[in-house]
Amino acid sequence: MPQFAANLNWLYTELPFAERFAAAARDGFKAVELLSPYALPAAELKTLLNASGLQLVLLNTPPGGTDAASIEAAWASKTSWGTACQPGREAEFNTGLALALDYAQQLNCPRIHVMAGVRPEGVTPQAAHAAYVNNLRHAAAQAAAAGLDALIEPINTRDIPGYFLNRQDQAHAILDEIGAATLKVQMDLYHCQVMEGDLAMKLRRYLPTGRIGHIQIAGAPGRNEPDVGEIHYPYLFALLDELGYGGWVGCEYRPVRGAVTGGTSAGLGLITTLFQCAALG
Repeated sequence: MPQFAANLNWLYTELPFAERFAAAARDGFKAVELLSPYALPAAELKTLLNASGLQLVLLNTPPGGTDAASIEAAWASKTSWGTACQPGREAEFNTGLALALDYAQQLNCPRIHVMAGVRPEGVTPQAAHAAYVNNLRHAAAQAAAAGLDALIEPINTRDIPGYFLNRQDQAHAILDEIGAATLKVQMDLYHCQVMEGDLAMKLRRYLPTGRIGHIQIAGAPGRNEPDVGEIHYPYLFALLDELGYGGWVGCEYRPVRGAVTGGTSAGLGLITTLFQCAALG
């Protein structure tokens, strides 16, 4: 059975952020993801993780900005979603990358998602690609020096119009171009379904390469719980076992019940069942 991690920026939003760690642990999660950890000092996050017995398995580079205030402002603006593909923002990218690597090392997080960003108006696809590849070469080298993996994630253009990286074949072609062992793909099955479909065959094609560093899930088309919508996740989870995937599966979705008290926990039916099956052996 796959190992599941709760994304604490998407789940348990009825609770203050600091209380979401314990809530996830109570529901049976052993690991979490953080979309953006930078509003809190790393030492405070480490205390929360340790108190709940949780492992941090993924965090993102900043969407923009160079400190906590400007990073939060970049998230709120919902216009950039990363700087890696944006020529002229290399210094900002490098500062954000250094911050992400520092947090990852302090929190024993083995991987960071390097956000590509939206291609700016007036920037050609070729120029964005060149900036992206150059920044990723640097990110992969820095991650290797820190003993971490750097991940790139194809994101659908319905949720983030203009996002630079959208398809699995595009991501793997970039890995071929860069040729760094520490650069891998973060395969979000929701985004893949929206853009491409044929999820089982994509898993069969790419998992055996060893270049899938992390998987995320959500129901489609609404990005809700994995047992809501058109994707049959029990089949895909069995396929992950068949293919020998030993990594984490991040639960990055919007609970149907929203931010009502207990809304996330009430929607964990499929995940809870799998937790119970694992406990029974």
